[in-house]
Amino acid sequence: MATAGPYNAAAPGMGKEEPTRPLAAGSPTVHPAATDGVAGDEEVVVATAKRWRSVQYLRKRRCFIWCCGCCATTVVLLGIAALVLALTVFKVKDPILTMNRVTLEGVDGDLGDTARHPVSVNATLNADISIENPNVASFAFARSETDFYYAGETVGVAYAPRGEVGAGRTVRMNVTLDVLADRISPNVNATGLIFGQDYDITSYTEITGRVSVLGIYKRDLDIKMNCSITLEVGAFTTVQSKSTNCVANVS
Repeated sequence: MATAGPYNAAAPGMGKEEPTRPLAAGSPTVHPAATDGVAGDEEVVVATAKRWRSVQYLRKRRCFIWCCGCCATTVVLLGIAALVLALTVFKVKDPILTMNRVTLEGVDGDLGDTARHPVSVNATLNADISIENPNVASFAFARSETDFYYAGETVGVAYAPRGEVGAGRTVRMNVTLDVLADRISPNVNATGLIFGQDYDITSYTEITGRVSVLGIYKRDLDIKMNCSITLEVGAFTTVQSKSTNCVANVS
């Protein structure tokens, strides 16, 4: 009797088919939340905003640089124009002071009462002085003084009132003074008065004033003039200056 080995023995139930087991259902697919697209949009928006701010900044910077450049150019051009005008049109020129003529009026001679004054002379001296202003602005001057000398002695002092000379104009002033007879009589003789004689007198005039250009540029001027005048006096008549030589200095 054959021994049934473990491989020969039929397993119980071998003749029966096992029931088919259903396959396990697949797990539902889990999709991640749709955040990648939103994040990408936000990055685009942020980048666009940054780019827009950068463009705005560059535009403002260009405008600022342009404005600064225009202002600097304007200032430079105005400075150049002011410099050119200051050196040409608005340059302050020296006024011209002129002694036109000197006249002796009412010459009256008489015999003196002392040996030192053998002849007594009285006269009125009239000086015609003009001031020419070559500037584009007016020249205002203060009260002026003119001293007359004969033989080293002061024979008279004349004063002219303050005034103003318009731009490009000339003003004439007549100053009148009485000659100091006691200082001129010792140098006068009767023969000279009758037949005529030349008398050399000198004068000194000083005028101070100011030229103001548009009220911005102002210059103070001091005009000094020395004149040598020759008078031919005789026959007790009105005498005009025979020659006049003047030298003016402006500072």
